[in-house]
Amino acid sequence: MAAQTEHGPGRPYPPPAASEPFWPAQLTVLAAIGLQVALPERLTAGPVWLVPALEAVLLAGLVVVNRSQTEDEPPRRRHIALGLTAIVTAANIYSLGALTHYLLHHTPAGHSEGRELIVSGMLIWLTNFLIFALWYWEMDRGGPGKRATGRDRAPDFLFPQMSDDRIEPAGWRPQFIDYLYVSLTNATAFSPTDTMPLSAAAKGTMGVQSLVSLVTIGLIVSRAVNILA
Repeated sequence: MAAQTEHGPGRPYPPPAASEPFWPAQLTVLAAIGLQVALPERLTAGPVWLVPALEAVLLAGLVVVNRSQTEDEPPRRRHIALGLTAIVTAANIYSLGALTHYLLHHTPAGHSEGRELIVSGMLIWLTNFLIFALWYWEMDRGGPGKRATGRDRAPDFLFPQMSDDRIEPAGWRPQFIDYLYVSLTNATAFSPTDTMPLSAAAKGTMGVQSLVSLVTIGLIVSRAVNILA
C-alpha cells in the first residue's frame, strides 16, 4: 500500500518507512528459551531439548536479519519465524494441558508439590506472555519487513497513538515494546485493554492467549495456592 497524499479526515496511512531494532525480539526469544529449560521434564512436549532448540533456530534467524536486511526481508524468513513461533506456542499449550491433567488425576500433597505447581504455572504463563508478543510483532501490518519499507498492509491493531495526532505525530509507528505491552495486558486482563484488535487473525490470536492465561491463573495457580494453604 503506497502512502496517501490526499486523504479524508484522519492521518494518512501508512506512516513513513522506518526500520525497527531486532534486539528486543531477540531478548524475548532468549528469555523464552530459559523458561523452557526450567520447565519440569514431565511437562515438556517431546525431549527436553527439542523446544529450546527450535527457539534457538528462531533466535538465530533474528540475529542474522539485521536492520538493513529488514528493508528487503525474504518472505521465507517470515514464514519460518511464524512457523517456529506456532510450534513453541503449541508446545506451551501442551505443557499447560499436561499440568492440568496432572491436577485432575492426581492429588498433590505437601508444600514441595505445591511450590512446583506454582513455579510450573508461572513458567507457562510467562512463556505465553513472551511468545504472543512475538506473534503480534510478526503479524501486525505484514511484519517488520513490510513496516520497514513503508509497504504496510492493513493494521491488525489500533493503538491509542493512531487515533489522535495530539498524542503522537502522524508518523508514529509501534515498536516491539508496544506489542509486548499488548501481550502483557491481554494475558492479565484476559481481554484487550487500550489497544483493539482489528483483523480476524488478531482477534483469534488474542483469544487463544486469553484462554491459555485464564486456565493457567484460574486453575493451576489457584489450585497450587490451595495446596500450600
